[in-house]
Amino acid sequence: MEKRLRIAIADDHALFRQGLKSQLLLQPGLEVVGEVDRADDLAALVERVPIDILLLDLQMERSSLIDIKTLGERVAVVVVTASERAEDALAAVRAGARGVVFKRFAIETLMDAIGAVAEGHVWIPPSLQKHLTERLLEPPDEPLTPREREIVRHVALGLRNAEVADRLSISEVTVKTHLNNIFQKLGLRGRTALALYAIRMGIIGIEERS
Repeated sequence: MEKRLRIAIADDHALFRQGLKSQLLLQPGLEVVGEVDRADDLAALVERVPIDILLLDLQMERSSLIDIKTLGERVAVVVVTASERAEDALAAVRAGARGVVFKRFAIETLMDAIGAVAEGHVWIPPSLQKHLTERLLEPPDEPLTPREREIVRHVALGLRNAEVADRLSISEVTVKTHLNNIFQKLGLRGRTALALYAIRMGIIGIEERS
C-alpha cells in the first residue's frame, strides 16, 4: 500500500481552511490529519499527530516566522500566504520554510509544491525565484531584530532569563525562545560568547560589563 502524505493546515480564515481541506481530500496520496486556527495551538497539534507537511498561513494572530523556526526541524513547513511581497517570502525561507505558495494560486500549484517538498526540495513561486536566490546569497544587513538586540543587551549585562522577562514585560518562555533563535542566528554558544558579541557590535560598552 502506497504511503499517504500526512498534511495539516494552520489558517485562521475558516472559509479558506475548509475549502483547502476539501480540495486536499480529493487528491490521491494525501491525508489531512489535523487543522488549527490559532498559532498557539500549533505545538500541541505537532505533538498530537504525526505530520509530514504543515500548510501554514504566514500571518494569523501573530507572525508565523517564530513558529517556522520552532517547528521546522520536526515538520516540513509550506507557507500558504496572501502576501506576495518578496521580503515576506524571503523571511519565511530564512526561518526554515520549505515552500512558499500564494493563496491566489490554483490547487495544482500547491500540489506541485507539496510534491517537491515531500521529495526534499524547496519550492518557491517562479516569479520570485531569481530575486530570492540573489537575496539569500547576501548576508543580512542586521542579523538581529530590535527585540533580539534588547534581549542580547540584558543578557550581556548579566541578567538571568527571569530578570530579562521582568524587565521587558514578557514571559520567561519567550526570553528562552528568543535566546535560542539568537544563538542559532549568530552561531554562538553560551552567554560569555554572547556578551563578547554585544561588546564587539556596540550593543553594550566594555565599561558596562565591569
